[in-house]
Amino acid sequence: MKCCESESHAPYATAPGSRFPPGATVVPGGVNFCVFCRDATQIELLLYASETSPEPVQVIALDPAFNRSYYWWHVLVANLPAHMCYTWRVRALRDTASGGRAVEAHVELLDPYARAVSDVLWNRCRAIEGPETGHISYRAIVCEALPGCEVQAGQTQEGLDDAIIYELHVGGFTRHPSSEARHPGTFAALIEKIPYLRDLGVTHVELQPVMAFDEQDVPPQVARRGLSNYWGYSTHSFYSPHPRFCVDPRRAPQEFRALSDALHAAGIRVLLDVVFNHTAEGGDSGPVINFKGLANDIVYQYGDPDRRRYLDFTGCGNTVNCNHPLVSAYIIHCLEYWVEFLGVDGFRFDLASVFVRNQQGDLMVDPPLPWALESSRVLSRLPLIAEAWDAAGLYHVGAFPGMAWAEWNGRYRDVIRRFVRGDPGMIGEVATCMAGSADLYADDGRLPANSINFVTCHDGFTLHDLVSYNVKHNEANGDDNRDGGNDNFSWNCGEEGETDDAQVRQLRGRQARNLVAILLLSQGVPMIRAGDEVLRSQRGNNNAWCQDNELSWFDWGALQREGAMLRFVRELIALRKRHASLRRRRFLTGQPSPGQTQPDVTWHGERLREPGWHEPGARLLALSLGEEEPGEVPLHIVLNMYDNERHVALPRLDGHSWRRIVDTALPSPRDIVSPAYEGAIESDEVCVQARSVVVLEAD
Repeated sequence: MKCCESESHAPYATAPGSRFPPGATVVPGGVNFCVFCRDATQIELLLYASETSPEPVQVIALDPAFNRSYYWWHVLVANLPAHMCYTWRVRALRDTASGGRAVEAHVELLDPYARAVSDVLWNRCRAIEGPETGHISYRAIVCEALPGCEVQAGQTQEGLDDAIIYELHVGGFTRHPSSEARHPGTFAALIEKIPYLRDLGVTHVELQPVMAFDEQDVPPQVARRGLSNYWGYSTHSFYSPHPRFCVDPRRAPQEFRALSDALHAAGIRVLLDVVFNHTAEGGDSGPVINFKGLANDIVYQYGDPDRRRYLDFTGCGNTVNCNHPLVSAYIIHCLEYWVEFLGVDGFRFDLASVFVRNQQGDLMVDPPLPWALESSRVLSRLPLIAEAWDAAGLYHVGAFPGMAWAEWNGRYRDVIRRFVRGDPGMIGEVATCMAGSADLYADDGRLPANSINFVTCHDGFTLHDLVSYNVKHNEANGDDNRDGGNDNFSWNCGEEGETDDAQVRQLRGRQARNLVAILLLSQGVPMIRAGDEVLRSQRGNNNAWCQDNELSWFDWGALQREGAMLRFVRELIALRKRHASLRRRRFLTGQPSPGQTQPDVTWHGERLREPGWHEPGARLLALSLGEEEPGEVPLHIVLNMYDNERHVALPRLDGHSWRRIVDTALPSPRDIVSPAYEGAIESDEVCVQARSVVVLEAD
């Protein structure tokens, strides 16, 4: 294909085209366009020479006698240049009482299958206000064909058994001036930072939404502050990478593919946080972008008997009707495209409990979509991770339908936070969480790797703020501090917010190390939030969804300022990788692993084999981990969240000694060391300082 260079040309010749595949597809002789619309009586394809062209260069009216197959409308445009833009216009007779939506004939619709989009002319407020909106819609871009991905060496591993996930925002990771990236906030800039990720030791990056989203989708009071939808949980084009993350949005697929290829070359796999529970079109007062104008009654859930009212189980105005056969197929084919052509290695599904609802919002015993996703020829070999709840109170942690789904373990987060802040009587729950949450996953045949463990994520306090604030401080969001969660299980260590008190600062550092240590010493899959390794702060804001500024951005100067914390996290990741006993494929049993003599786990308290499960004030837990692989040495872990030091008995080792390799109470670099740097512990007990984690390794 030639690239479009001029807006003047003779009209392009057309042919009937084909209903396969949907979207705009380069084929021999031109571009095949295809879109679904069941109720249309007439459809027009508008071609634009560029993203900013004030008028279309050609409007092609599709004849239902030649350009329609069932509910699909299609046309082949001959010799069309690459990077042309296009929209659709629809005329339809619709029964609004049955879920149809009347759409003005002049409204231009975005192709739901667009591989690249432009938002240069988009104006959400004008689109909502109407009716004279002009040509201000999103525009789809015709893209060159992209070759399929080849499975490379090192990419064949299934599952998450050895994974260490790093959750990051593509834009925020490099937008800070300190990043010194050539194109800040883009996929290309993230490629520049891959050496940092590789040296940190993470195995997977989980990217917050990168499918094209509406940055203008914010309430009026937020917009008045000049804020935008920064996180991106407002998708409109599920096939297209977000244009702002691209140097050249016309090459969006190629730029994302370059990122995934570069990450794979560094041994890092790519997970996407995807949002199929709602769309950027919102509720009744939201704009018409694509789905409302093309298939409103199919794509969204409606009230019964009033099918003119959108159901909202997401807090965003609408809920996708995920279990309709056509919608399920759309979701599956979309994800397969991201895998086969853009190189993605797995997905995390936002508010995935929506997948369990039918079109009326009622719960389904066997919802088709979760099963269909993990039965896909392409997706069945990849990690599928559910955020197993929705905004209407449906909570599926430990019970998400399907076979192999992993889950964000919200219970793990809450238990570990409460234990580290000093809540008493929690050691039984802590032990269960550190052992992989067998009570949630073992009964239906799932494994430790089905539990995604985390103490922080994008949604909530950062690690620094978790140990620095008792309450949220979201005033900058424009909602009078009403937004964001109130149950944070945080502790400010004696003073709210920033402080010069050396003792408070020292305790906060220790508490942060405690949280990271427990996370990386637990069975299951650890997930780290980007920036926690250098104690990034949001100044107490626990819902920075609209803060595309230094409050949310990764400050690369922190690598020097917080080098001690960075070193601690990096070395702890390396420790986890050295010890297979921290990454077991099966749940702990208290019996030796095959070929070993020591039990896989033994629980203790201050005295051996007396963990004090039933002591209401208990705040100390110890455990011994036996070998999992030949040649591996045992570990002994002590968690002391009392306010004073404790002397804890040590198991005897025949012919070996214990050496202290982690002690969160010690200053860097002694907080984590190689066993070679520590002398043997000659006593039969170890002193564990107040509010600290100690790890001993057999020599």
